[in-house]
Amino acid sequence: MAIALASPTVTGPTFLARTVVARRTARRSLRSAVLWGYVFGITVASSAYSYTTIYKTAAERQRLDAVFGANRAVAALFGPAVHLDTVPGFTAYKSSMAVMIIGAVWGLMHSTRLLRGEEDAGRWDLLVSGETTLRQAVLQALSGFAAAAALVWAITFVITAAVGQASSVRISVSSSLYMSAAMVSSAVIFLAVGALTSQLAASRRRASSYAGVVLGLSYGLRMVGDAVPGLHWLVWTSPLGWVEELRPLTDPQPLAFLPIAAFTAAAGLAAINFAGRRDVGGSVLGERSSREAHLGMLTGPFGLTFRLMRSSIISWVVAVAIGGALVGITAQAAGSTVVGSSVEQVFTRLGAAGAGARAFLGVIFVILAMTVGFQATTQLGLMRGDEAGGRADHLLVGNVSRSRWFAGWLLAVAASLLASSIAAGLFTWVGASLQGSGIGIWSSLAAGVNIFPPALFILGTGALAIGFLPRFAVAVMYTVLGWSTLAELVGGFVGESHWALDTSLFHQMAAAPAVAPNWQTSAVLAGLAILMAIVGHQALLRRDLQEE
Repeated sequence: MAIALASPTVTGPTFLARTVVARRTARRSLRSAVLWGYVFGITVASSAYSYTTIYKTAAERQRLDAVFGANRAVAALFGPAVHLDTVPGFTAYKSSMAVMIIGAVWGLMHSTRLLRGEEDAGRWDLLVSGETTLRQAVLQALSGFAAAAALVWAITFVITAAVGQASSVRISVSSSLYMSAAMVSSAVIFLAVGALTSQLAASRRRASSYAGVVLGLSYGLRMVGDAVPGLHWLVWTSPLGWVEELRPLTDPQPLAFLPIAAFTAAAGLAAINFAGRRDVGGSVLGERSSREAHLGMLTGPFGLTFRLMRSSIISWVVAVAIGGALVGITAQAAGSTVVGSSVEQVFTRLGAAGAGARAFLGVIFVILAMTVGFQATTQLGLMRGDEAGGRADHLLVGNVSRSRWFAGWLLAVAASLLASSIAAGLFTWVGASLQGSGIGIWSSLAAGVNIFPPALFILGTGALAIGFLPRFAVAVMYTVLGWSTLAELVGGFVGESHWALDTSLFHQMAAAPAVAPNWQTSAVLAGLAILMAIVGHQALLRRDLQEE
């Protein structure tokens, strides 16, 4: 009697199998999406609330609009200042450019980390070893990024809409929807750009650099277009210019969403297409199999780290220098608006007592200190990325000790922070001197060096966290930076919140050049940073290396 054997039923991959990369990407994006959605929303809220607190009379608001509205240097740095005599106009002006840049940086860093970074670490090998192709994996990852961007938008909208209901603000729900979409647009664009460069480059570091070049060119084209009246058309050649042209809360231009959508779709489709043309671990722009050896700076961990970071260091120094120069140009005109207004009281709470260009620059250097603090966070994050990705293992199994590796990174980052601080002081003086502000070069350089100790303190907290909680080291640094920034803004705008100011790292530094730098406090901050680095170093020696 013959026994018939049933043939196995062949079915396609299940829904869970078809979406594993998308779900994994969305899940790994959740924490940062919540964080940045909250930051974007708080930025809008603080901008709106600060305006109603500082500029209380129509005369003060009209004066602000008259001084900043026609200033080309201000437009080049922060975008066009339109309707600054209204709460919505000031809110859009104050928050849009900052969120635009932060969102773009987050987008390119996040997508290159979860695409090329994961591929470099070998974690994609299993994902694409079955029925999921590399092209399908990239498509799913883009879906995960879309979910993360939607979460950022939703949180930003909720906070913006809630603040908009205040009687002193009055931003409608529909305007909040549009504003939130505009603020998240740059993040969406550079999530796609990072996905594309992850296919072009052979390493995450190089993919991030390619995307950073796109961001730098976008900002440069937009800046020139806003600064030179006859070249405004250049704004329409820049992805950041398209986001700027959305003009939320003032004169909405939703047609600007068309180039944003087209560019994002084109970058995403190109990423998917290029992924199908290469092998796992490969790249479209392949590395040369052999080249002439360049051994400069390869004398130890410090030289190696400095060499690997040189593009990042140059980018930060140039960006801070340009920002300082442009702000210096506006110091004389902006400082004149302080005299006799309620802004003078806010400046006094922030430590920049008095009026004029010195008081204005005293507050500006506090903002530059926040920028250099952000630089410390991103650059030390590269060190943690080398450990998490297993790249540090190749150094540490040889003759390089953990102590030399750790010290090399900290010294390289500290040197880059000092370079940015000096560039901030020098180029702010250059800009201010062009307008005859009366700020001396040594006074400006001292103000620049004055912003170095807070950044060094943030670096020290990261070094301490790497020793004890390596997986949360970057989050710890962002927490210190974020709280200090928020406390400084809120405490400065609300006189009753002096306790918040006292908890801000940036309030511990003197607001030079409005007042003389407090070198004793700076020495304490630097000493605490060194102490935390020493303790973190000892903890590092006693733990195992930990990957992601």
